[in-house]
Amino acid sequence: MKNFKHLLGISSLVVAGIILLSADHIDAPAVQGSTSDITDFYAFEGKDNHNMVFVANVQGLLSPSATADAAFDENVMIEFNIDNNGDNIEDLVIQVIQRNKKMYFVGPIVPNQTGLVSTLSPNFSKDGTSVKITPYGEEPIIGKSQNGISVFAGPRDDPFFFDFAQFGKILNPNDPATSFNNPGTDTFAGTNVLSVVIEVPKELLGNSDSINTWVETKLKQ
Repeated sequence: MKNFKHLLGISSLVVAGIILLSADHIDAPAVQGSTSDITDFYAFEGKDNHNMVFVANVQGLLSPSATADAAFDENVMIEFNIDNNGDNIEDLVIQVIQRNKKMYFVGPIVPNQTGLVSTLSPNFSKDGTSVKITPYGEEPIIGKSQNGISVFAGPRDDPFFFDFAQFGKILNPNDPATSFNNPGTDTFAGTNVLSVVIEVPKELLGNSDSINTWVETKLKQ
């Protein structure tokens, strides 16, 4: 069994039918430029409203020229945490790990332990849903399991829109701007991220009407 220690987490409250997101670009210097660096977390109801979709994006600000060589780190586990009873402790987790150019998604499963240290499921390659990592510029490869789970891993255009320059002007104490521009300038336009996506039937997430969910990256110890 392999232990993974917490590096970074982003949290968001999810209510069925609502699209919620959290984003954290640039300001994590300890992990910046690696697949430990979470840039975005999205959770929303699927096109099939019986499903929930979880998306974690990592290693942001990739230029098109750098994206082809960008790769997930085998020593970093991405872990989606799901609290379905409101106590802010994960009741279920989805563990995501890369091996030999494939991404394995295990879960939702009850974790062996909660908190900052996680144990990777020893049967991840057998029990998980796997998918070949989609190369840059190619059509997305989707993996599917018999219990209705769909998964994806690979580079995507950064979906987050933020006018960072205007934000700086608003914070300027000497001559502050009063608002953002409409539509503004997307600071992240033309940059890419490495993305992992899992669509899960709601019945696999418990019986609660709402869940609290967050994502973490954890480094192999």
